[in-house]
Amino acid sequence: MPIAIRPTVLADGRELIYFDDADTALSPERKPDTRPLEARPETATMRQDVLTGEWVSIAAARQNRAQLPPAEFDPLAPQSPTNPSEIPDVYDVAVFENRSPSFGPLLAPAAPDAPHDLDDLAQLGLNRTRTSVGRCEVVCFSPETNGSLSQLPESRMRTVVEAWSQRTAALSELPGVQEVFPFENRGEAIGVTLHHPHGQIYAYPYVTPRTTSLLRSIDQYGPTLFADVLEHERTGPRVVLASESFTAFVPFAARWPVEIHLLPHRQVPDFAALTDDERDELAGVYRRLLRGVDALYDDPTPYIAAWHQAPVNVGRDTVRLNLQITSPRRAATKLKYLAGSEAAMGAWIGDLVPEQSAAAIREAVERA
Repeated sequence: MPIAIRPTVLADGRELIYFDDADTALSPERKPDTRPLEARPETATMRQDVLTGEWVSIAAARQNRAQLPPAEFDPLAPQSPTNPSEIPDVYDVAVFENRSPSFGPLLAPAAPDAPHDLDDLAQLGLNRTRTSVGRCEVVCFSPETNGSLSQLPESRMRTVVEAWSQRTAALSELPGVQEVFPFENRGEAIGVTLHHPHGQIYAYPYVTPRTTSLLRSIDQYGPTLFADVLEHERTGPRVVLASESFTAFVPFAARWPVEIHLLPHRQVPDFAALTDDERDELAGVYRRLLRGVDALYDDPTPYIAAWHQAPVNVGRDTVRLNLQITSPRRAATKLKYLAGSEAAMGAWIGDLVPEQSAAAIREAVERA
């Protein structure tokens, strides 16, 4: 039985999509959301930093989001008589529009003062503003209040990969969206506000600063940048896990104490371009990799899992889908903090030798 996709809407009109595991035991019927909800907040406004040209979304409604609530009021658990959560019924994986988004809900061209195009955003001037068109979605990996993505069965991980793929395709089609970014923040040391196992997807109205820098590097180096990096790493000492279609490695110039990159072996711009066989394989590889990260120490490792994808309208033939897992954990009881040099100047100092870090992660993956 294939993974089923069941779209519906919440009481305030936000979209909710259920993704049922291929081996699900759930009924296809789901309860409606009958909560009396307030109107959605106004769309945030972006302001341009004239010193860098970068855009900053001022999203004051985010101040009202839940902050580590007790388990009985988990807003990502299925609704109950005492918990009016965001998801009205049982689920395997669920994706819904964030109630307090950084981007959206109004989309170009309907939004006032929406960005015209990338050329418009690239112009520089004092006090420039644009509406923060786009979309922010929450991806719930499990109905359980606690747990982690790595501990879910492989069939559930495959459902999560399918959700990322389907949502990447759908969000890329929205007016004004220039880049789609699935990610997971895991652990209080990273700043999570909910313990429930979940991730997010941001659909930006611009090409992000990190991706803009990558595009500049490709322009300078040439279109084979990702292929050459992969070829070099696959025969080197920093590989931590490899399969038929994917290789994970610690990068040559790792910034973080724990930093792992994963690349597909062929040019794939985003999740939506993966074949079904590649999605099957990725589910197993990613699960093994996360289990290895958690096996580094006696308790779970805080991390950011960032899925970098090609922008919607540029770099499709040269930017390759790539995962970057980073953790500030430099020892069992020590964290790396971004202080003066990193935070203020963007000048990084690594705490660990990448080859030694790779050996530790490789051993943890094998142990896990």
